[in-house]
Amino acid sequence: MKQLYVLSIGNSFSQDAQRYLHDLAAMNGADIECVNLYIGGCSMERHYRNMLGDKRDYELEMNGHAGMQFFTSIREALLARKWDVVTLQQASHESYDYANYEPYVKALADHVRVLCPTARVLIHETWGYESHSPRIKEHGFETFEEMFAKVEAAYKMAAEACSADGILYSGEVLLEAQKVFPKVHRDTFHASYGLGRYLLALTWYGTLFGTSVADVKYDYFMEPVSAEENEKAKEIVDLVLKRNGVIN
Repeated sequence: MKQLYVLSIGNSFSQDAQRYLHDLAAMNGADIECVNLYIGGCSMERHYRNMLGDKRDYELEMNGHAGMQFFTSIREALLARKWDVVTLQQASHESYDYANYEPYVKALADHVRVLCPTARVLIHETWGYESHSPRIKEHGFETFEEMFAKVEAAYKMAAEACSADGILYSGEVLLEAQKVFPKVHRDTFHASYGLGRYLLALTWYGTLFGTSVADVKYDYFMEPVSAEENEKAKEIVDLVLKRNGVIN
């Protein structure tokens, strides 16, 4: 059985991405033990300051499940086991301006590499808000595409700045998905409980194992996902992974 240990230094967007990941992997003959260090809306600057202060401010979420009420620090989590992958991301409301990433992203990545020298550091590219929603307008944008163009550019710069081992293209997948599906958000900014979170899980699964998701089987959703939507979601993820050279 293929096995990976994955730690996300994140927020609610990595919570969305991890919700189905462990169970999806298990249903397809793999084992992804995933942990999310959760603070809602947490920015890279706050992660950085928490790192410096060794603050035990993170709720530890195991295998897509919240509510453990167990709090830890970045250092404690990094030292808890031999991680294969550690992911970093920006808070969505700061994700479109690269000035919000530095000097924090490089310092965080360097800290990970000191404590987990064999782990791959991946940048989790988050996504745009729902087009024409009040929330997206608060940030000076009108459409998902307009916001995501800035988000994507900032994440690529961040990945280069910290010499990341790769990018999890969650944002690009949701960009393509929202062209096809009527709804990929649940509240104009988080991923929808069914299709949105499924798309993210597929993206992470395909990227972490470097494999197509065409034959992935999964049907345990928090909201209904039709068989047709399930197949289309896998096509979209494979399209994005191929476009970015993650798979052949």
